[in-house]
Amino acid sequence: MTDRTYTVLLYSDDPQVRDRMRLAIGPRPAADLAVEFVEASDYAACVRLVDDYEIDLMVLDGEATPGGGIGIARQIKDDFEESPPTCVVIARAADRWLAAYAQVEATLLHPLDPVTTGQTVAGLLRSRAAA
Repeated sequence: MTDRTYTVLLYSDDPQVRDRMRLAIGPRPAADLAVEFVEASDYAACVRLVDDYEIDLMVLDGEATPGGGIGIARQIKDDFEESPPTCVVIARAADRWLAAYAQVEATLLHPLDPVTTGQTVAGLLRSRAAA
């Protein structure tokens, strides 16, 4: 791994959910990985950030309104030839099939467990770096 900082996009309409995402991921999801965060509260902001930054990972709130993270993930996957890997945070494990339809690489369940979240984020960032 290189000594670079990875950019993680956090999306939710609720700032408290974004705070919980940030805390669960932390500045170092693994000893060898440092991250910085950019935040979006709606679809337009997500698209702007994906356009303006080199986003290494999107972590999207599947429960956000009016645009849920699953729908936003699918739209970005459709609109961008090289979209970043995506993790959607869902409230029900049964929604994993929707996330699969949206072509997301991972799902996490609310409430976020910091250990599982860190492992998932680290795995997605390492896959991105290897590609």
